[in-house]
Amino acid sequence: MAKKTLYGGETKKAVDNFPISGETVPAAVIHWLGRIKGAAARTNAELGKLDPALAESIAGAADAVGRGEHDDQFPIDVFQTGSGTSSNMNANEVIAALAGRGAHPNDHVNMGQSSNDVFPSAVHLAALDQATNTLLPALKQLERSLERQAKKLDRYVKSGRTHLMDAVPVTLGQEFSGYAAQIRLAQQRIQAALEHVGQIPLGGTATGTGLNTHPEFAGKVRKLLVKESRLRRIAPPADPFEAQANRDALVELSGALKVLAVSLTKIAQDIALMGSGPRAGIGELYLPELQKGSSIMPGKVNPVLPEVVLQVSAQVIGNDTAITIGGMQGQFELNVRIPLIARNLLQSIHLLSTTAVAFAEKCIDGLQPNRDGLKRSAESTLAVATALNEHIGYDKATTIVKKASDSGRTLRDVAIEEGVEPELYDRVIDLRAIAAGNRAS
Repeated sequence: MAKKTLYGGETKKAVDNFPISGETVPAAVIHWLGRIKGAAARTNAELGKLDPALAESIAGAADAVGRGEHDDQFPIDVFQTGSGTSSNMNANEVIAALAGRGAHPNDHVNMGQSSNDVFPSAVHLAALDQATNTLLPALKQLERSLERQAKKLDRYVKSGRTHLMDAVPVTLGQEFSGYAAQIRLAQQRIQAALEHVGQIPLGGTATGTGLNTHPEFAGKVRKLLVKESRLRRIAPPADPFEAQANRDALVELSGALKVLAVSLTKIAQDIALMGSGPRAGIGELYLPELQKGSSIMPGKVNPVLPEVVLQVSAQVIGNDTAITIGGMQGQFELNVRIPLIARNLLQSIHLLSTTAVAFAEKCIDGLQPNRDGLKRSAESTLAVATALNEHIGYDKATTIVKKASDSGRTLRDVAIEEGVEPELYDRVIDLRAIAAGNRAS
């Protein structure tokens, strides 16, 4: 038996008008529309604007939408009217049908609201919710995985590399401590952006003036939403006209996600390169063997998780470009690219969350050092001669390096031939001490 259709004429018009992508508005936005409208109904009853029994019926129906119980009643394409009016009316119609008691989509469910303040508020809160409760914990997990590897791998010296060329030695742990710091700083950037994302335009109605809404409405609704969701960052706007006219806070959050994608790209590329080989590549790490690497070459292992990270990072950077364009195309009192921004921002948050967990659990946690490769790497770099500079001077060290490179002989043999005392060489060319840099004891 087919499920009853709850939405009405405005939703049907939008479905007919926008046969664009086949992709609907993100469910998280719909859920937050429900939560807002539930809190709005209770607030309007408290303020004497709405009959308490009717308000409770509306609030109960809205709560069900907020819990995701009626997601199939929201069929409108995400590429729709730029204010999200179609989806706001979709929510009004569904909630009114569920509430019964003569509930009217506009007069009752939408009381004290406009699509222009409610829909962007739902987008902000969906982003705040997903970033706070999903993305940040995922990044913390990845950070901890990287920190554990930094400690475990700190005793393994290897050649440093700058410009993809041999440089003075570092430890594998030092590299991983840098990766952990990148993810830690990414969390800080996201946290900072969320302070602004939490400032929602609710209460501004059509243009930011608050026409047709009680002056206490927005504050009371926010208080209820904080209580129900425990999202402490839900706050009033810095200025109602700023909040209504632009989506700068969402652009800011997307920018922080783009930086995270750049960091993940660096980390994933490095790990893939260090795992390359294992014989004809750099060969400093063993990556977990998750699946066959080739349908024709037996025993081949590919860096499949780093490759996923790189693809997701590219998608997030592309999403940020679309969000940036959407954010800069508001005119006067309203930005009208909100569905586009919502679609891309929430996709970025989702992709980064799932990818961070998979990268931590299926790659980082299972990395093992290739001891032979690391030893070969550490002992092969001629850049260790840098440690001799203060004893014999840059020019003489350069001569030794060039002669060793051209002849294929060891740096020690050439240095001694060039007059460096064996005791001095052996004392100065201590790979672990060189890797410790100015922290060496």
